[in-house]
Amino acid sequence: MAKDLDKRERIVKRIARELRDGFYVNLGIGMPTLVANHVPPGIQVVLQSENGMLGIGPYPLDGQEDPDLINAGKETISEMPGTSYFSSADSFAMIRGGHIDFSVLGAMEVDEEGSLANWMIPGKMVKGMGGAMDLVAGARRVVVAMEHTTREGQPKILKKCTLPLTGTKVVETIVSEMAYIRVTPTGLVLEEIAPELTAEDVRRATEARLMVSPSLKVMEN
Repeated sequence: MAKDLDKRERIVKRIARELRDGFYVNLGIGMPTLVANHVPPGIQVVLQSENGMLGIGPYPLDGQEDPDLINAGKETISEMPGTSYFSSADSFAMIRGGHIDFSVLGAMEVDEEGSLANWMIPGKMVKGMGGAMDLVAGARRVVVAMEHTTREGQPKILKKCTLPLTGTKVVETIVSEMAYIRVTPTGLVLEEIAPELTAEDVRRATEARLMVSPSLKVMEN
């Protein structure tokens, strides 16, 4: 399989192809933020951050960082023309009011009903759930960006999540380095697979039951 960097690139590039012109988009901490680097040409999206910014630009060049411009993950960012700033209360009003078209979040576990666990492992120190709970409840579409298995090779797409939940039946699409999977009322549907894999390879790495789409395609690199 691909190296870690190649895995992430495959995942975020595939998710970026789901963006549509005019979308208001929230990208979660970690891998999801990389989606911003792959917005398709001719597509204009507005990136929103929970800490009160609408119109996030690309990561700044070395030496051009502004310590007052950060995203929810405390990474330095830049601003686009027309960027606006507001309180976190207004920011969460946007999210809770259903004004975010597309949200990309990381995951520790996802199950076959689309339930998501992405904020804590019992017994480990955590800062809290952050805005993830609001995003999964308020965004019009929730896409998960995740590596398909743990570092030990154990499945992360399960029949039932075992970790504390962020939201129940909230995920619409799962994108990993191995597959593009749609969550449907009848279960998970495998719609695309990585070029070097078969559907059976993906099934072996997945605890949840996978139905294979009759129009199964190969993921683009």
